[in-house]
Amino acid sequence: MPADARPSPESFLSATRREGRGRLKIFLGAAPGVGKTYEMLTEARALRREGVDVAVGVVETHGRAETEALLEGLETVPTLDVAYRGRTLKEMDVDAVLKRAPKLVLVDELAHTNAPGSRHPKRHQDVEEILAAGIDVFTTVNVQHLESLNDVVARITRVQVRETVPDRIFDLADEVEVVDITPEDLRKRLAAGKVYVREQAERAVRHFFQPGNLTALREIALRRTAERVDADMREHMRANAIEGPWPAAERILVAVDEHPGAAALVRAAKRLADRAHAPWICLTIETARQTRLPEAERDRVADTLRLAETLGGEALVLPGGPDVADEILDFARSRNVTTILLGKARRSRWFELWHGSVVADLLDRSGAIAVQVLAGDGETVPPKTVEARAEALAPRLNGYFAAGASVLLAALAGLAVDLAIDLPNISLVFVPAVLVVAVRFGLGPSLAASFFAALAYNYCFTDPRFSLTVNDPSNVVAIVFFSLTAVLASSVAARVRSQTLSAREQARVTAELYAFSRKLAAVAMEDDLLWAAAHQVALMLKVDVIFMTATAGGLVVGGAYPPEDELDPAELAAASWAYQHEEPTGRGAATLPGVTRLFLPVRTSRGKLGVVGVARRAVGPVLTPSERRLLDALVDQTAVALERIRLGADVDEAKIAAETDRLRSALLTSVSHDLKTPLATIMGVVTSLRSYGGLYDERTRDDMLASAQTETERLNRFVANLLDIVRLDTGAVGARRETIDLEEAIGAALRQAAPSLGERPVAIDLPDAPLLVEGDPVLFEHALINVLENAGKHTPPGTRVTIAGRQDAGSVVLEIVDDGPGFADADLPHLFERFYRASQGDRRVSGTGLGLAIAKGFIEAMGGAVEASPGPAGRGARFVLTLPSASTATAKEG
Repeated sequence: MPADARPSPESFLSATRREGRGRLKIFLGAAPGVGKTYEMLTEARALRREGVDVAVGVVETHGRAETEALLEGLETVPTLDVAYRGRTLKEMDVDAVLKRAPKLVLVDELAHTNAPGSRHPKRHQDVEEILAAGIDVFTTVNVQHLESLNDVVARITRVQVRETVPDRIFDLADEVEVVDITPEDLRKRLAAGKVYVREQAERAVRHFFQPGNLTALREIALRRTAERVDADMREHMRANAIEGPWPAAERILVAVDEHPGAAALVRAAKRLADRAHAPWICLTIETARQTRLPEAERDRVADTLRLAETLGGEALVLPGGPDVADEILDFARSRNVTTILLGKARRSRWFELWHGSVVADLLDRSGAIAVQVLAGDGETVPPKTVEARAEALAPRLNGYFAAGASVLLAALAGLAVDLAIDLPNISLVFVPAVLVVAVRFGLGPSLAASFFAALAYNYCFTDPRFSLTVNDPSNVVAIVFFSLTAVLASSVAARVRSQTLSAREQARVTAELYAFSRKLAAVAMEDDLLWAAAHQVALMLKVDVIFMTATAGGLVVGGAYPPEDELDPAELAAASWAYQHEEPTGRGAATLPGVTRLFLPVRTSRGKLGVVGVARRAVGPVLTPSERRLLDALVDQTAVALERIRLGADVDEAKIAAETDRLRSALLTSVSHDLKTPLATIMGVVTSLRSYGGLYDERTRDDMLASAQTETERLNRFVANLLDIVRLDTGAVGARRETIDLEEAIGAALRQAAPSLGERPVAIDLPDAPLLVEGDPVLFEHALINVLENAGKHTPPGTRVTIAGRQDAGSVVLEIVDDGPGFADADLPHLFERFYRASQGDRRVSGTGLGLAIAKGFIEAMGGAVEASPGPAGRGARFVLTLPSASTATAKEG
């Protein structure tokens, strides 16, 4: 370790924050069923055998026998019973865990949402409180629950996971263990019923657990864990002052400058990074010499960095001192870079003797970092093809006047001092004057001040005084050295001033670009984005700006400042040419230079998006080279944000298309089976009666016609449900406001639903006083019929159906309860979804799966609500319909 190497202060702060806190270990899985809980319990049992005090806070076994077997012998802290919507949910008792205070507590399913009324809304908050008490925690989570990856997983699997864990919790973990099995093994576990019950497993295999989805999720889990491991390694290196690199993974750095071959170096780094599957960085060190480069060379550096970003690399500009090699090595070690790419030096021997060789210094000092020196020949970044406006130069005469005045004041001050005391180094009085001029006005006036100071020193303080004649040769030497000192001091001060001004300007531009990027990140609409971009460009460059985007009919104005709706034909033609050929056109360019605006293409690595036009009221070229570079940066940020919005729109369209396909498939499945059956019955009856009607007696014909009528009514209900869904989708359901007698509505609905209810007895429990609700009689009757028919379909013959109504605080509550098998907990969130039919073993239930969705839509259209829950004692199903009471609605209207 070098003598001056010290641990990073940030590492001490991180260690301080962890003091007194329990250790967190996360068992991370790519998908449900990979064995996270099993692995957690296995490791916990091993620690218990070693004498560690282990307790179970909460573990979800999901009925898996092998998981339940591992719980035997482990102490379980009693859970809390929380009542929620007629059910009793079991949640972890945080207070009991803290009171028990084991060394290690097991908390399953970190992303779990606690029941309302619990201590914290999310289980990960329970875990944070336990860790703060100094208790170690083992927990489990799937990668799709990490907040930053939730949308990525949703795009892959087309399943949006609602329960998420903030990434800071994942980063808080002291240890992460990936639990993984192959997609084939996981699908076998699903088929064997070791993850879900058989019906759920079949649906999961068809949707979420596709081999491609599982492979992608495994890669995401491994990459996220690798990022975490890499962060831990860098933290360890900082904490122990270990000088990198540690070659755990390839990281490539390409260092570029203003030379034409820099573009070839960037492309070589891209190829090398692709072969090694490694991240790569393009770096340039901005020294004082670079700030004085010609504009063409500064443009080349900026365009090389843009090329690196376009190719997928990270582009960075770092300010540095004269020793560029040390700056590159310091950065490379801080980022754990393993390979540095450089271009072969093309400097003259005199330049290398005076400034040194960066290549030679890197090869000499790189240590464990590999340095590759490439020829750097080949394709270069195309030069700018737009005429640039000269940089505005501030008037300099006032600086020279200030130089003369400062030297004159210094000379007068020196004469006054010389009269008072005998000062041998009286020439020092001129140094502050020269330095002040250099700091305030720059190099030219400071050199003039040095010359004036030498003359003044000779005139006022060398013999013979008040004459430019020098008699003593030693005075000549003194004047020469004084002049050299003044020139060197003024040069250093002027250089510091130049660097300060450059750094200040860069800081200002960087701050504005950062603020602009944050503003763009918050914009969700394309029009708002383009208007914000136009305003920012106009504000920073003091030009008129217009952004145009491509549509099927050509280019249209997306945003402009000052506001403008359309262009004249000549400018529109120039903009169209710039978009089609992806080259600058218009004012200052080689193509169509006669128009008032300069048009530049807006594009990303994925393709062209539009054009930006800028204009300035002054004559001549529009932009200076530095303004052109700034415009490129602003347009690049706008293009990336615009592409983000369009990609988001594409994802939304893909989701809508996928949902449409799903609904279409579900509809075709329902129609093909549930409409074919009544049609077959009707066709059979009609065909038999036409062909053999004379062979049947009267009673047989009546029975056949009754069957045909029943199936016709059934078919009519199916078609009516489909039409009702269309009405709900289009918003065509308009609820009338009438007073409905609940008893009469129930009677009418029972008559309509009698064929579906069949032999199931119906018990009605209503108060003696009439129950009056406010709503649409037709919609309410249809909603009741659908709920009753659902009870008839899903309960065996002979089971009771109970209808009970009551008045409740300005509302009327109607409960429909059956004594059938009920539904599984997994079905509850989906009961009111379209085309969803709860599975009941091998029993096939007819219907389209639309009845409950229609009932919910109609009741909500009348201002009511529908809820579903298990029946009394956990058996059967209960549907609760709540509608405004007629008396309450009348009072409100009054």
